[in-house]
Amino acid sequence: MPIVGVDTVVTLDGALYGKPAEAGEARATLSRLSGQVHEVVSGIAVVEGAAVRTVSATTRVAFRDLDAATLDWYLATEEWRERAGGYAIQGRGAALVAGIEGDYLNVVGLPVTALLELLPGILHADA
Repeated sequence: MPIVGVDTVVTLDGALYGKPAEAGEARATLSRLSGQVHEVVSGIAVVEGAAVRTVSATTRVAFRDLDAATLDWYLATEEWRERAGGYAIQGRGAALVAGIEGDYLNVVGLPVTALLELLPGILHADA
């Protein structure tokens, strides 16, 4: 049985943004992403016995210009917790996004297309 590991990070101008530890860090991250196009990068590793295979996926995300009221609203939802880059595109964080280029599911946190590159037989495996 394969073991799958996935992690995601947000990057802008060479800086990496993981999961903010507290609201002030989330505000700083979201303020930095405001009005910018950043990349969401996920890495996947599959281990089967002694074999290890890896792949990555990258999606470009354009953020709207975020004013203080929008930042206050989003931070109050606490949806930023445990989210790379401090936002969840599949939730209220969609209101922060102007558009994306690439795999939406990568931004959510599991790039299924990339996973299927590593485990193409998973679609036909018996449950």
